[in-house]
This record gives sequence, structure tokens and C-alpha cells, in this order.
Amino acid sequence: MVCSGCGYVAPPLERRPFRCPHAGSDEADHVLRRQLVPHPGLREAFFDDEPDPFIRYRRLMHSWNTAQLSGIRDADYIACIRRLEERIVEIDQTSFHVTPLLHEGALWIKDDTGNVSGSHKGRHLMGLMIWLELFDRDDRALAIASCGNAALAAAVVARAARRRLEVFVPADASAAVVERLEELGAHVTRCARRQGETGDPSYLRFREAIAAGALPFTCQGNENGLVIEGGQTLGWEMVSQLSSSGATLDRLFIQTGGGALASACIAAFENALALRLIDRLPRIHAVQTEASPLARAWNRLGDLDYAIQHRAEFMWPWETPPVSIAHGILDDETYDWVAVVRGMMHSGGSPVVVTEEQLAEANRYGRELGVPVSATGSAGLAGLLAMKDALGCNESLAVLFTGRAR
Repeated sequence: MVCSGCGYVAPPLERRPFRCPHAGSDEADHVLRRQLVPHPGLREAFFDDEPDPFIRYRRLMHSWNTAQLSGIRDADYIACIRRLEERIVEIDQTSFHVTPLLHEGALWIKDDTGNVSGSHKGRHLMGLMIWLELFDRDDRALAIASCGNAALAAAVVARAARRRLEVFVPADASAAVVERLEELGAHVTRCARRQGETGDPSYLRFREAIAAGALPFTCQGNENGLVIEGGQTLGWEMVSQLSSSGATLDRLFIQTGGGALASACIAAFENALALRLIDRLPRIHAVQTEASPLARAWNRLGDLDYAIQHRAEFMWPWETPPVSIAHGILDDETYDWVAVVRGMMHSGGSPVVVTEEQLAEANRYGRELGVPVSATGSAGLAGLLAMKDALGCNESLAVLFTGRAR
């Protein structure tokens, strides 16, 4: 785990390699990033038939490698995952599994709407929970800021691990979502905006809970770098599925709010490139609404190294909260923005800003395919629609359907 802002390297057996200890000490963007040391043996996971991605790809995960250094046997690591999965099935009637990669002409669609709690968010949190089960079993509460899917996923996984969960949601959070969170045993706090305060109030109250001793069980990579590798299972699955079909990707469109999904997918494809499973990265396009903090930062960008050291000049909270049918990607900031920008730069991609009409059209298409996807979950396809006139006729394209309509 290495900080992209200052180069800090977490000790191999660090109990909580969540956040760089220098975060907040200066203007730099201090975010811990998991770095993979590639070796040929890691390729085997991509051709395995194990249906549970956390078992199938375990040797690529920081938690598994730390377990080996700590003397935890591979069989015991797998048993930990199996125990959590059994409890998750009891709570959510499904477990983590390799989800479908649909093929519609030149378009590949990774459909994660049937995953635990109905979105990809559970992947991020399951990866983190495996770490907590192995290395950090204490009575501290877990905390998350979310407007819906991430909180529901956190509540399912925390309930499976019998951990206390504090959830901070917007004041206008769905009553059905709040009811389900409380059914799962989470303590929910609705957070109204305070006069003179900038930034997401749910996130600000979450930060206060962390300062008071709660552990960050969240999908913001800047708060806990370990949440990214759980999300990488989605990208690793895509690499395996494309490889089995003999296909390559030219472009990947990813709906982007806080940025954890995009940074996880970018890291997964970078891993695949390092392991020579692919010969080039697909062009990455991060998709946001017309109120886009990422596109704003991209347009101001000159030297990325300078931007990393002067975060506030490029990424800051909305002055006026935006409104969209894709409300799940309306984060006040793109918290993992540096990883996303770096991935787009290295792959030759760019951010895409979409209209409400394109978001609605993309969602209609997903529903017509029989996928019960939300407008947030199909927003990546809206990015493809926005760029359709600039795409080559023979390009292989991919999008992610990542959130079930509720």
C-alpha cells in the first residue's frame, strides 16, 4: 500500500493500512494505492472456474499476501470467506459470484445488478471486511457515508460479520432505503446541509465519526485504500470473460461519482496488462452528469504531479448541489479523482459529460434488455451514447450495469 501523494509505504504487517498518516498535513492528495508485484503464477486465477471471485482472485489481494506473511494458512483464509458468504446468503439470499458479461453486437455489458445487495458496492466492502475479519476484530463501530447502494451493501456485509455500523445519509434519503438499513441493524443518521458549510453533509458527519474512533467502512478510496481491491474483482472478471471469448476491448465507459468503481476497474486492467493477459489498456472514459467535478478538474489540468500536490486547485465540493436522475453519481467531489485521471491519461481516454436525456435513453435500453438497472447503474452507457459520433465503426466497447432499480 503506497501513497500516491508522498510515496509513503505502509509496513507489510500494518494493522490498518487505510489512510496515509500524512493526509491533511499539507495540500497534497494523500491516497493509499495497492501496488501489485506481478509474477507468472498470478495468471492462473484468470482461468480458474471458482465461482466466488474473492476466492478465485485471492492471490492478487493485499489481504491474502498479508495473511501469508502473518502465518495464516490458505485454507483458513478461504474458510473465513466461506463463513462470511454463508451469513450473507442468510441475509441477502445471494452470495458474491462471477456476474454475467452480456454481448450485444459490438457492445459488452458487465451486469452486476444481481450481486449482493443489488450493486457492485458490496464487492468493495467485502474485500475490506475480509481484512477486518483477519486482522482487526475489535468492538469499534464501522462508519459509511452513502445515499443508497453503498450503505445497503455495507449493512449486509457488516451484519454478516456481526459488526456495528453507523450510516450517514442525506436528509432526503429514500424512506425505503432507511427502513431496510434499520432492518439490517444499522444505525442511520440523516444529515442536513448546515448554513455556511460546503461539501456533502453525510461525508462531513462521517469524517466526524472517524475522528471519534469509528473505522472507515466506506467506498471512498481516499478514506480507506483497501476498499479498491474488492472492487477490482469486477474488472478481473471482465478480463477472464473477455479472454475466454478471445475478445479485446477498445473502450470502457464507467459511471463515476466518488471514483472508487472507476479506480478499481482501471487498477484491474493495469494488473492484467502487467501480467500480460492483455496487450494494451482499453481507453477509459469516466462518465459524469453535466455538473461534473471530474471534467472540471480535467479541463484545468496541466502537470498531474503538480495537481497531486495542490488538490484544492483542481478538486473541490459543489457550490450548488446538482440534481439528476442518476443521483448515485452526484458526489460533491470525485474523491478518487487522481487515480481516475491517471488511468484516463495512460489509456488515451477522457471524461464524458452526459445530459439527462442521454441518461434516460441509456436506462431505457438497459430495461429493454431485461436488466433491472437504475439510471445511476446504466450511466456509463449514456457516456457511450454521448460519444457515439466519435467512435470507430469496428471498435469493441464495454459498459457496466452496476445498480439495481429499487
